Amino acid sequence: MLNIFMLVMIFGELLASISQVLLKKSAQKEYPSRIREYLNVLVIGGYGLLVVSMFVGILCYKHLGYMGTVIMEPVAYILVMILSRVVFGEKFTGNKLIGMGLIITGIVIFYL
Repeated sequence: MLNIFMLVMIFGELLASISQVLLKKSAQKEYPSRIREYLNVLVIGGYGLLVVSMFVGILCYKHLGYMGTVIMEPVAYILVMILSRVVFGEKFTGNKLIGMGLIITGIVIFYL
C-alpha cells in the first residue's frame, strides 16, 4: 500500500518543515538594516525550499489524488515539532504528543 509518491510527499513535507525552521531562525536574529532582514541566506533558503516543496506537492497531486495528498500534509506538523525540538530545544508537551498521535492515527485510518 506504500506508494513511492507517498515517500516523495513526505520528502516535500520535510522540505516545507525545514523552510519553516529556517524562517523562524532568521526571525530570531537582529539585523543591521531592513534589507538585510529579508535578504539573507536563511530567508532566501527558507522560501526557496518552500517553492520546491510546493512543486513536489503538485507532482504528488497527480499520482496520489486530492485526498491522498491532503491526508499526507499533516505530517508536516509532526516534522516541525521534531525539528523544533532538535534545533530550538522546544519541549514535547502532553498536548503535542496527543496531537501527534491523533495525526498519525488519522493517516493510518484513512489508508486502511
